[in-house]
Parts: sequence; structure tokens; C-alpha cells
Amino acid sequence: MDNILEKNIAALNEKFAEMGQKTAIHLEGLLYAKPITYWDYIQTDALLSLQTQRTLLPDEMVFIMYHQINELLFKMILWEINQISETEKIDAEVFTDKLMRISRYFDMLTSSFDIMGDGMEIKQYLKFRNTLTPASGFQSAQYRLIEFASTDWINLIDKRFIDKISKDMSEEEALEFMYWQAAGKDYKTGKKSYLLNEFTKRYSENFVKAMKDYEKTNLWQKFVELPKEVQENSELVEAMRHYDKTVNITWVIGHYKAALKYLENPYETKEATGGSDWKKYMLPEYQRRIFFPSLWKQEELDNWGKGLV
Repeated sequence: MDNILEKNIAALNEKFAEMGQKTAIHLEGLLYAKPITYWDYIQTDALLSLQTQRTLLPDEMVFIMYHQINELLFKMILWEINQISETEKIDAEVFTDKLMRISRYFDMLTSSFDIMGDGMEIKQYLKFRNTLTPASGFQSAQYRLIEFASTDWINLIDKRFIDKISKDMSEEEALEFMYWQAAGKDYKTGKKSYLLNEFTKRYSENFVKAMKDYEKTNLWQKFVELPKEVQENSELVEAMRHYDKTVNITWVIGHYKAALKYLENPYETKEATGGSDWKKYMLPEYQRRIFFPSLWKQEELDNWGKGLV
């Protein structure tokens, strides 16, 4: 028996002993185990079976796959954010590396709007989109979780109602004033659209839990708990700013321009499938959503997202 094999068996004995397991049984199991293949590991067949069209229009398939890819990227983003949140003592280098990974995922999301924008015929989209009503990309729960994991929830409040927020307000109450509620809520009557009502019923408990879970561990809170000298690390500060701008300006503007192509087109002007005021919902200058306002100069805050469309 060569030296490397002996070391590996000794390491396995130690590993399984700590688990209260017998190495011999696990090794015997390997005799009958099927070798791993790419398609089994990636679950290719299952993944490729998840695209179900509601129409016979070919470009609907592009639309479905595009949004499924978005959700996979959102999952990757949350995976990276949670590694930051769950690390007790994180240094500037690791923090910066994770933030740049996340920003690159959003860069992919931004560039993908061009792929979708040029990847569907407008006439086909205008036909199959009617079968999507009242569903909307607004209803991506993972994206809301990314927001809660990134910043204090006070920064996600609709700025028109910020003066109504008190320090002792519960998460359940605050949830009713999130900026995205404006996409489907009449604040004068309190009535919610079907789009928003269904979204709220499905995910409000998840969102309240996320608001509580990330209260002390969101990206901003992890940043401010760092030693002063680490908070002043120029690369880390730039990574924070880059992430903030990438998510809340660059990606949003990319989304807006893609929507503009299909909703304001040579054939007819459409409202969003969920019935939202999509321009005011999407444009950064209306949303005023900023994850890390303390890292921006007043002039930058005043001109947030302006002059880009």
C-alpha cells in the first residue's frame, strides 16, 4: 500500500470515527455505487423539463428560460450574501471578494437584458404576454430577499411615507410601506391589486422572517460592525458602492430599457402584465432605493439615477 493511500485511509478512519461510523462499511458501499455523470450531477433532465409554454409561440420559450436563469442567478447572489452574513469575523479581503462576485452576477443580469431584448419578436411577445396576466416579474420573492439581506429595511421604505415609520414599528407593519408596494396598492383606500395581494399572501411570512433574520447581519450591518480601519479600506468601500450602484441603478435601468422596447413599441403601448405603473416603479430616480446611503456624497444622492434614459 503506497504512502498516499495509507494517509487517505487514516484520514477516512478519523473522519468516520468522529461521526460514529465504520470506515469499512462506507468503503464497501463504494463497490456498488454508480459512477457520477455530468447529467446526474447537474440534474440536466430535471432542469430541462421545467419549461412549460402557455402558447404555441416560439419566443415564449425564450421568455421562460430567461426568467428561470434570472432566478438561478438570484439564488447564487443570496448564497454569496449569506456567506458574508454568517461569518462572525470577516476581513476586508473576503468581504470585498464576495461583494465583487455578487456584482458580477448582477452584471450578467444587466447584460442579459440585451439578449432578451433582441431575442424576441415584439409581435410574438404582445400575443403571449396576454396569457401571463396578472403574473409579473415583480413577484420574484428571491429579489426581495436580496434587498432585505443587503440593507436595513428602512432604506426600502417608499420615500413618500418615510415620516410614518417609527422606531417601534413591527416588521409586519413596515412591510406595508415597502417601495414595491406602490406597484399594486392604492394608498388612499388601502386596496391592493390582485397581483400584490397574491404576492403578499404567498410570501409575507417569509419576508417578515427575513427582515428579522437580517436585522443584524445584512451587508450594511456587517460593514458597520467592522473595525474603523477596516471600514476605511478603499477597496472595500469601492466594492460596497459598486454593488449599490450596480443593483439599484445599472441593473434597474437595463430592466427599464428592455421593458420600454416591448411596452412602448411601434404597434401599441401596453401597461405591465400586473397592471403596475411600471415607469415609476422601475426608474431609480422615482424609487430612490439606496442600500448604503452613508457611503455616497449628498450630490450623488441628489442625482441618483438621473439622466440615464
